[in-house]
Amino acid sequence: MDFYRSILKQTDVSLMLAKHVFFSKLRQPNANMVLSPLSIQKVLGMIAAGSKGRSLDQLLSFLKFNSIEELNYVSSRVITDIFADGSPYGGPRLSVAHGVWIDKTLSFKPSFKQIMDNVYKAGYSSVDFLHKADEARAEVNKWTEEKTNCLIKEILPPGAVDYRTSLILANALYFKGAWYEKFNASDTKDDEFHLLNEGSVQAPFMTSQKKQYFDGFKVLKLPYEQGYDRKRCFSMYLFLPNARDGLPALLDKISSEPGFLNQHIPLDRVKVGKFLVPKFKICFGIEASEVLKGVGVTAPFISGLTEMVDYDQDLFVDKVFHKSFIEVNEEGTEAAAATAAMINKGRTARKEVDFVSLSD
Repeated sequence: MDFYRSILKQTDVSLMLAKHVFFSKLRQPNANMVLSPLSIQKVLGMIAAGSKGRSLDQLLSFLKFNSIEELNYVSSRVITDIFADGSPYGGPRLSVAHGVWIDKTLSFKPSFKQIMDNVYKAGYSSVDFLHKADEARAEVNKWTEEKTNCLIKEILPPGAVDYRTSLILANALYFKGAWYEKFNASDTKDDEFHLLNEGSVQAPFMTSQKKQYFDGFKVLKLPYEQGYDRKRCFSMYLFLPNARDGLPALLDKISSEPGFLNQHIPLDRVKVGKFLVPKFKICFGIEASEVLKGVGVTAPFISGLTEMVDYDQDLFVDKVFHKSFIEVNEEGTEAAAATAAMINKGRTARKEVDFVSLSD
């Protein structure tokens, strides 16, 4: 399997998902959005591991994998290689975690448990959804807070967990990196920040006189401190449309052309004139089930999750909750994301019964 090509395809999936969230959920013209498609993709991968039939086919198609084996291989490499913590080497601090909460009356199918263990390195908790739903919700929220370094305190809102819940599958990501060349805080000044509705507000902007990595239509690369990690190099890429109201069109272009992001990574440092980068902190949350249905992932919300537990009822995805956080300042970036999928009971799977009427 070509891991590099798979990552390129996953980037395309991320951008497409971001576009759909932007156009379907960001209805307020002055609202801000931060999203981690990777976090959502990891939870979808966990769901795919417990699916079959049409549900599995739709998940593989959306995630651009040819088989569940390919999906598991790439997920494992992302977790162990890309998200390995770089802080011991002087690089960014990274972490990825997966959790599974299962009703105490249920037991995992061995094949699903094996994937959760070997691919996702998941932790487990047996809970009482029937009688202690609120306690289970609190446990998931506490886990999320711990795994995101207290940046995301509540992934599951009140009422998200009830007696119908059978499993909860969750992912949490954390990143903290220092700029390779830090900004001077004394140079940060308020300036005009243009909004999508053609208005503007005053916002703090960081600046620098040093050469920067730029591409033709304003793509800025800001590298993070790498330390002694010679295998990976993390950077932030800022895409700036030429037109003040050009963000929707730029996002549509980025997400519609395969490989666009990789083809527009700045490679050379150039001298720039006026150079201002906003200093900001954003938190954003969505219930993503309608977004996923809008991109063709519909079957898992109906049925097909038959490979997770030994159970005589069909399971389905009820809701998918997602939250992301990012803070960018003169020192660097701190970010976190979490996604939790609620797996509920469906209708009882009825066994075939013979009925033969015999008469003399």
